[in-house]
Amino acid sequence: MTTLLIKIKKVDISQWYILMLWIGGILTFCYVNKGEFFNYTSEQWVNLYIMVGATLILNSLTFRLPPEGNVMSFDSSVYLACIFIYGNSFTLSVSLLCLICYLIYKRNVPRWKHVTNFALYSIMISVSYEVFILLDGRLGSVYDQNLPSYMISLAVYFAINTIGLFLYYYLLYRKDLYTALKGFVKETMLVYLCMLILSLVLVVLIVHNGVFGLILFLGLAILLSYAFRQLFLVYHQILNRSNLDQRTGLYNHSYFESSLETSIDDARKNESPLTLAMIDIDDFKKYNDSFGHLKGDTLISFLGALLKEETKDTPIIASRYGGEEFTLLMPGYAIGEARSFVDRIRKKLNDTPFDGVEVFPHKCLSFSAGIAEYEIELYDKSQLVDYADKALYYAKKQGKNTVHTYGCNVEMEADIDLDQEIHYIEQQLNLFIYKDIDTFKHSKRVYKYALDMSTSLGLEKDERRNFILGALIHDIGKLEIPWGVLNKKGKLTSEEWETVKQHVAWGKKIAMTDHRFKDLIPYIELHHERYDGKGYPHGLKGKEIPKLCRMLTVIDSFDAMTSERPYQKTKTFEEAIVELRTCAGTQFDPELVELFISYIQVQMPRSEYMETGHTTVLSN
Repeated sequence: MTTLLIKIKKVDISQWYILMLWIGGILTFCYVNKGEFFNYTSEQWVNLYIMVGATLILNSLTFRLPPEGNVMSFDSSVYLACIFIYGNSFTLSVSLLCLICYLIYKRNVPRWKHVTNFALYSIMISVSYEVFILLDGRLGSVYDQNLPSYMISLAVYFAINTIGLFLYYYLLYRKDLYTALKGFVKETMLVYLCMLILSLVLVVLIVHNGVFGLILFLGLAILLSYAFRQLFLVYHQILNRSNLDQRTGLYNHSYFESSLETSIDDARKNESPLTLAMIDIDDFKKYNDSFGHLKGDTLISFLGALLKEETKDTPIIASRYGGEEFTLLMPGYAIGEARSFVDRIRKKLNDTPFDGVEVFPHKCLSFSAGIAEYEIELYDKSQLVDYADKALYYAKKQGKNTVHTYGCNVEMEADIDLDQEIHYIEQQLNLFIYKDIDTFKHSKRVYKYALDMSTSLGLEKDERRNFILGALIHDIGKLEIPWGVLNKKGKLTSEEWETVKQHVAWGKKIAMTDHRFKDLIPYIELHHERYDGKGYPHGLKGKEIPKLCRMLTVIDSFDAMTSERPYQKTKTFEEAIVELRTCAGTQFDPELVELFISYIQVQMPRSEYMETGHTTVLSN
């Protein structure tokens, strides 16, 4: 419901913007034209029809420009020439007649878009004319001393055009307006300069050669339009080739990576749903072994074509992830809607005839799919991919030809020997015994707190495993801190403190070298983030920090306060509880602080948590 209200609000704002643009454009036309449209002489009507014809011809010769979705034509050169020769009233009349023509023969375009363009053109033409006159511009022939007036008028014309259009898209989609404007202007500057030159050429040709000059101009403009069309056609072909998988016609892995990052940013800013589906062809190796790789490539292409067709006219980005794996990145799709969509494609594939399906156990083409939904706690795009991949793995283990959703309260078969993993991590931590025995003991105590808290939090098997192992290994990066800094008795210098802060980055690098530690990276990297966003290394805030990482921060800090350290006074349990509550809402998540305090007060006798000195570690 929240997402729906947000979408409605955006649409309402953009509609109000269009309404205000209509009112502004129509009032501008009426004020400037003042009924002159009905009082032209026969000669003026002839000139008017000629200019309208030239505008319509050039408007039909559009070409695509970068960034994607930007379309332009040279019809504005006619409007500019009319401004410089006849003034703004005549030019607005040209625009009005063009609007009537568009409404008649461009019926595939919604009428409100035509009216919006007319309103925007009215404002552009009127303001550009006023700027031209204000800068002592003279109507008629091109004069050398008028050159600054021409250039500044053109700049104003296109500035209003650019800002007007992008304000609409910003209000509708909440894109980064500055970045969009910067990209738009950068990529179209050459076309803008051509537009200015063409408008001045048209002024010269009309003033000195009349209709024949206009015909010459149209020939030149048509050739330039064709040249730009071919130039940017090649540009888009090269761009598509770099973004597309040549076998399937879907987007490639690189494009998927960049789109995933952009989509996550948009979902976070707009608080809109985002879902990722990972798809893998069932028993593909068996098909390859039976019919050969060429036939296997045909199957990959076939599924690629199906995904492309099914996602056409949707915001879904279909990509080939690699081999026989595909991804569907679904902005705006909640988890249930996404599952229904993927399941419908799966059933359609089951019912589609294909050569050689007799080798498959299901006697039909099939795929397994895993789906994961973006949540604000997913601070890294790789986590979303990892969750979708885990769901895909579970779908495979369930017998294939099924779609599984990550985190749907089904206990995944992790096949984990937790005791063995704990023993393995402890072997790594044994290196601390000779370098910093306090860090070794601290890691063991934090692990035991996490072990008990996993029960209080009601964690599922997979979450419990990651939480307690993450607590055990969270300080592994301190192995890289120099011995003298790690064991310094006095206060650290600012340089030494910066070195200590690096342990989260070093720990992440250590964890990345072993696939068994991949799921533990958030606990290693984020246990010094703060609830108010003033922590390190990323400055994440509130629920941007994964919940169990926020819990680990509470546990880690509590143990640090209540155990002997060379650089601080040891607090009693009661003092540490007061400190936790004092920092709730700034350093710590308030709800998790109270949960941990309740656990401490229940588990520990009052005489024990009032005790000073060393902390007595909780038993399992």
